[in-house]
Amino acid sequence: MHTYRIPQISRLARAAVIVSAALFGTALIAQTPAVGAKAPDFTLSTPTGRSVQMSKEMQGHGLVLVVLRGFPGYQCPFCVKQVHDFIDHASDFAAKNTRVVLVYPGPPGDLDDHAKDFLAKQAELPANIVLVTDPDYKVTNLYGLRWDAPHETAYPSTFVLDKKGMISFEKISHSHGDRLSAQDALDNLAAK
Repeated sequence: MHTYRIPQISRLARAAVIVSAALFGTALIAQTPAVGAKAPDFTLSTPTGRSVQMSKEMQGHGLVLVVLRGFPGYQCPFCVKQVHDFIDHASDFAAKNTRVVLVYPGPPGDLDDHAKDFLAKQAELPANIVLVTDPDYKVTNLYGLRWDAPHETAYPSTFVLDKKGMISFEKISHSHGDRLSAQDALDNLAAK
């Protein structure tokens, strides 16, 4: 019986692949920015096509960034409830010189239409609240929030940013209903 010996170079190559995967594989997956970190900037569009850049929305203001589940094949009732809550508190956010950006992710096909349907069920958005769509999961991936499972889009998350764009509070939910309330966001603005 002949025994085949793996050449030394193959073991070295295999080790190099394992080390590369360990070093670079995790670098390819975006990490969720932590409290104290600068929030990654982005530009997305509203369902009507208006371009919104987060850093420009913030100029001179605090910001609450809410990543919704968007359209995972249906309108998420927890998203509807959370958005209503933030709309109901819009004047409280305005009093604290804070804007709210709602990110609505989903497959690109009819996402703008789904977002328009979503907004049709809401009150008129106040001037300090804007909803943008995330059709290619650009922001969802940038913030490390992609919930890549059947009928999912993003982990529902809320980030409170100070006027310099630094994250002062975050809540990342790994279930549908575990959402930050508008009052909790306001309380975290007051504490800063």
